[in-house]
Amino acid sequence: MEWTRSETLALANQQCAYCHGLGLLLGRKAHMSPCNCVLRSIFRACYARFRRCVLKEKHLSRVTLHLVRGKQNKMTWGRKDEEYIADFTLMAKRHLEAAEYQIFKFHFLLGADWKLCCRRLKMERGNFFHAVYRIQQRLGKAFRETAPYPLYPLDEYFDGTTRGEAAPRVLQMGSMNRPTRSSFPVAAPLDKAA
Repeated sequence: MEWTRSETLALANQQCAYCHGLGLLLGRKAHMSPCNCVLRSIFRACYARFRRCVLKEKHLSRVTLHLVRGKQNKMTWGRKDEEYIADFTLMAKRHLEAAEYQIFKFHFLLGADWKLCCRRLKMERGNFFHAVYRIQQRLGKAFRETAPYPLYPLDEYFDGTTRGEAAPRVLQMGSMNRPTRSSFPVAAPLDKAA
């Protein structure tokens, strides 16, 4: 997975002590890797969308028809909000260790604050926040680098286009003969004398 400065620059924290707001760090063998502040901001964007999908009224959910690319391009029906919720939780379960997943479940899924999590998990405050940062970094990287269908960028997940391919063509309606003002019958002026 190749990271570019154009995609990390907007996500980077301007006060970051490591990347100084640039988003990329020079790693071994002159390989550019994303800064942890970028990975955390990817996680926060995905988590905000997850919360919006969860809190949305269920009668507002809609079924959409989208193109599935492959050997045979075909159309399929889906509920993107529910699919995103499932993908988000399953990727977290798949990429986190058991102790990290417990913190993720209590803090992010159930919404417990740090005091309740520390009491429940018998952790100190500093260890809890270090674990939360590690979770955000690990999941941010997983959400961006999962192939072939990553959770981030969110517009690609919800709109169906992926990097490097053209957007699906929209069926365009033929030109419609719209009525003009002159094509309507004109009413005769009223007689003032009557």
